[in-house]
Parts: sequence; C-alpha cells; structure tokens
Amino acid sequence: MTNATQIQRAVENVESLDLLINNAGVDLHDALSDRAGIERHLAVNLFGTHGVSQAFLPSLARSRGDIVNLLSLAALASVPFTPAYSISKAAAFSLTQALRASWAGRGVRVHAVFAGPVDTDMTRGLDIPKSSPDSVAKAIFDGLEKGEEDIFPDPMSAFIADSWRNGAAKVLEQQFRVFVPENVASAA
Repeated sequence: MTNATQIQRAVENVESLDLLINNAGVDLHDALSDRAGIERHLAVNLFGTHGVSQAFLPSLARSRGDIVNLLSLAALASVPFTPAYSISKAAAFSLTQALRASWAGRGVRVHAVFAGPVDTDMTRGLDIPKSSPDSVAKAIFDGLEKGEEDIFPDPMSAFIADSWRNGAAKVLEQQFRVFVPENVASAA
C-alpha cells in the first residue's frame, strides 16, 4: 500500500473492479513522542488507503463500484495505548468522508467500517473480547447489501451504530456534501 510501483502493477493486472476493500493496516502500539511511528501509521493507514483508492478510481467509476475502508472505533475516539493508530484511523475516516462526497458524482460509493477488536494477528496480544474475522466479514457484506455508508460489524461497534447514524457528526457530514466543487466531483 505504500509503494506506488506495486500499486500501479496491481491496477494493470485488474481488468475490471466492482469492489475495493482497503484492509491493510499497521498498529505499532507506540507513543506520541515517536514521530517516526506516527509517520509509519499515516503512511499505511492514511496515504496507503488514499493511493490505492485513487489508483483504482477509473475502474470503480466504470463499474459504478464500491470502496470499503476498514477503519476502527479508534477513528471515532482515541485509544490511549495506541494513539498513533487512532490518529491515522481518524485521518482515514476523514479521507473516507471526503472521497464519499467527491466521488459520488462518478457513481462510486465509499463505505467506512468501524470495527471493534477483531481476532487477528494485530490484536493477538490483547486480552480483550474480540469478534471473529468471519463474523465481521459477513456483517460488512450485509451492510453493503443494505447500502449502509457506515458499517458497524460487531457487537462492540453495533452498540453505537444508531446514535452515530442519527448524531450531529453524521448530519454535519451530510450537510457538507453540498460543498463539493463541480470540478472535483467530475475529475479523475
């Protein structure tokens, strides 16, 4: 996700695309005093997501496809033991909202997934309740089928789904969509 040459190679090897899932991520559990750690999180979790999405935009616009950005509840509220991860996921959420508004005119839908802890290598060392990857994947596809912009695919995240969808932040996002300049909505 951080190598432009590899991203371009991937684009060249895909003839058509209906669904792009940005799932790659990094969580180094470092402190805010480590600027290199913050930059690494942003390189993968923000700029990687942007680079891959931008590269596949022409294919997705042709198919009127979907992008799914796997974020985290940490995008909505910082997790104290992993602040750089939280920062990068919050930035990736803002990117998701920007792409959602900008690319809607091209027929591309952009979805945010706010998962709680999922039982993966990234969370293996955490002694907390976790959802299975299979159940989260199923819930993501169920959310896509229902046309949900913001998907809360597990019990921990589902707890806040209704309040999020009806909350001030979501209303503000929807109001701001009218401010997309014409040249941004139609540009590649």
